[in-house]
Parts: sequence; structure tokens; C-alpha cells
Amino acid sequence: MRFFTTDSSKTLLWLRVVLGAVMLPHGLQKAFGWFGGYGFDGTMGFFGSLGMPAILGLLVIAAESLGAVALITGTATRLAAFGMAATMLGAMLLVHLPNGFFMNWGGAQPGEGVELHLLAIGLAIPLIARGGGAYSVDRGIVGWIARRKQGIDVTRPVLA
Repeated sequence: MRFFTTDSSKTLLWLRVVLGAVMLPHGLQKAFGWFGGYGFDGTMGFFGSLGMPAILGLLVIAAESLGAVALITGTATRLAAFGMAATMLGAMLLVHLPNGFFMNWGGAQPGEGVELHLLAIGLAIPLIARGGGAYSVDRGIVGWIARRKQGIDVTRPVLA
């Protein structure tokens, strides 16, 4: 049950919704080609050109799409945040580190730097440590289990 345990922190709510909302479009680019992305086949081809095993490519796409939805809803928050942090760390080391720190706003670099990745990891760490906070499915699951053990009506989970 520790996996789902969290408190009613609105700060954790904010962290998970922002991280999920920022990463979801990236996942949709990779999974479906939306927002100018390359879609599943193009993304997997790019990952393969980096020497990444197909299973890792699939996990990246899942973390950035399904994991982002899980973060927004607070479902399996610790796992989703860990997947996001691992994805961002891998992207930093495999692709973006040679481009330096800054994003490529002016087009002066050969690619994007690592600042977005560091921010995403910084948002994920408290979620891994403390869970999803207020209004999370995780919190509702824990409340449901606790009420069920006490013999209380469990037909409606309490999320807040």
C-alpha cells in the first residue's frame, strides 16, 4: 500500500499536473505524430539509430504518453514519475548533453540543451518520494482500502 500512499498536498497536485501536461504533447508526438512529431514508427527508427533497444524505445513512448496521463490523474504516481525521470535522464545523456545547458530558442545551437530535462527531473523527484497528493487516484485507492478495512461504505472513494 506504500506505493499509493500520499497526503493531501496541493503542491504535489500542482507538480504532477504540470509535469504531465508538459510531457503529454511530447508523448503524443512520439506515439501518434501529433504536434509535428514523427509518430511511432519514425520515433522508433530514430531510437534505433541511437542504438537503443526497441523495448527501451517503447518504454520511452509509454512514459511520455501513458505516464503523462497517469501523472495528470494521479494514478500510480510514483511509477509514472520514475518513468518520466528515467526518460529525461536518458534523453539528456543520449541526445541533449552535447548541446549544452540552454534550450535552442535562437537557433544558434545544433540542438536542444538539457534545461527542460533537469526541470522535469526536479518535478518528478518529489512525486517519487511523496506520491501524487490531493485529488489523486492513488489517494482515493488508499482511502478506499482504509475505509474497507474499517467496515465503512466504500462505494465512493475520497480523493481530496
